[in-house]
Amino acid sequence: MIKKMSPSESEFDIPTKNCYRMVVLGSTKVGKTAIVSRFLSGRFEEQYTPTIEDFHRKLYCIRGDVYQLDILDTSGNHPFPAMRRLSILTGDVFILVFSLDNRDSFREVQRLKQQIFETKSCLKNKTKEHAEVPLVICGNKGDRELCREVRREEVEQLVSSGERCAYFEISAKRNTNVDLMFRALFTMAKLPNEMSPDLHRKVSAQHCDMLPRKSVRGRKVKDGDADACAYGMVAPYARRPSVHSDLLYIKEKAVGGAHAKDKERCVIS
Repeated sequence: MIKKMSPSESEFDIPTKNCYRMVVLGSTKVGKTAIVSRFLSGRFEEQYTPTIEDFHRKLYCIRGDVYQLDILDTSGNHPFPAMRRLSILTGDVFILVFSLDNRDSFREVQRLKQQIFETKSCLKNKTKEHAEVPLVICGNKGDRELCREVRREEVEQLVSSGERCAYFEISAKRNTNVDLMFRALFTMAKLPNEMSPDLHRKVSAQHCDMLPRKSVRGRKVKDGDADACAYGMVAPYARRPSVHSDLLYIKEKAVGGAHAKDKERCVIS
């Protein structure tokens, strides 16, 4: 069981298989934090503040099951390659962001995409072609079409270059295609669509009783039951797990994935 990071969160019994981490990567000033802000609160901040590394946690109750989604908003500068690699290893779903009016940021996304698939392949001891990584590439700042520096043909070539991923041109400022992008990402990861910001009811920490203290499995949810609704809550006081916790997370996910594949083989045979 993954250790929770605060007393309020420790009350929730969340199985490891329902815990996921979303990692947002890209150059500086491309809008990574603005996208995360849209996801968490639906707001857009005009003032730019450089991100060192921000960590957030969101809890969900969806059809009686509780899910935990950790969000890692990374720095555009990466002076510590080992930490960047650890962020990739712990990631379950990825959002790569570039700015449509900045060609250098697009080149960085090209490098990041290759690094993610290579790193994940090493973890799974597979070739790059067989790595499966839920990944979405975002061309942000679509509201600056007149200043565009990245051609659509270049993006199409990147998206169709072998590894499966999706591409969306978005505007975090105008909230254009942001929810659609998140829905596509969660579908690729085989996660509930209700994790998307526009498909669940938002509750505050003061109303966390809307989230059950234990995950309810094997129970048929009746029409009108409170659990039939999807709820989401941003966890207060969430802190970035330690390196030791991250390593345990990687190990637990790897073991859980191996067990799932063993069960699948048994069913097929």
